[in-house]
Amino acid sequence: MRGPWLRAALLLALLAAGVAGAVRVGVPPVAQLRAWVAAAGWAAPLAFAALYAALGLTPVPLSVLSIAAGLLFGLPVGLAAVMGGAIGAAAAGFALARGLGRSAAQRLGGAKLARVDAVLRRRGVLAVVAVRLVPVLPFTALNLACGLAGVRTRDYLAGTAVGILPGATAYVAIGAFGDRPGSLPFWLAVGGFVVLVVGGIAVGRRRRRAARPA
Repeated sequence: MRGPWLRAALLLALLAAGVAGAVRVGVPPVAQLRAWVAAAGWAAPLAFAALYAALGLTPVPLSVLSIAAGLLFGLPVGLAAVMGGAIGAAAAGFALARGLGRSAAQRLGGAKLARVDAVLRRRGVLAVVAVRLVPVLPFTALNLACGLAGVRTRDYLAGTAVGILPGATAYVAIGAFGDRPGSLPFWLAVGGFVVLVVGGIAVGRRRRRAARPA
């Protein structure tokens, strides 16, 4: 089990562990958590976005944070916090890779990096949207890869914003409506998550078949 299947299984395992921990330790009701967040005012989503951006530079699974944003803030504010944090993390990772490693990567990356570089240069924002839209590569790794490639900064940021929006919406909605598991919004969010995972698996398999020698 590799690639998207492994990441999907890991996410489910983390969610199951979180639920088990909540049952064992005891967590305040969702309504109480949201009341605490509301009492903190505008600082709460800003602090969450900053934390999200910082953790976006590490291997921490951001999907769990996105679900937590929906739980704490609801869909509109939670999605805004996640998008702000994710774009901040994406910009930081991109700038870090470009500033410190691009020239070395061009010497050491060989033909593989050259092919990725050519695709991103040629298709620009559409290429970034495509690789963001389906969860084929980890978020942090993709930030660095795009920084090492030749995609323009504006294309990268625009493609990232558009490409991560469907997935972020699905994850945040799962958190926002998780206390109503039988509701239509919850099932729509779960359906969106399933579509993204299946799409990522399909794209990953097609890329592996295309990479095999004839």
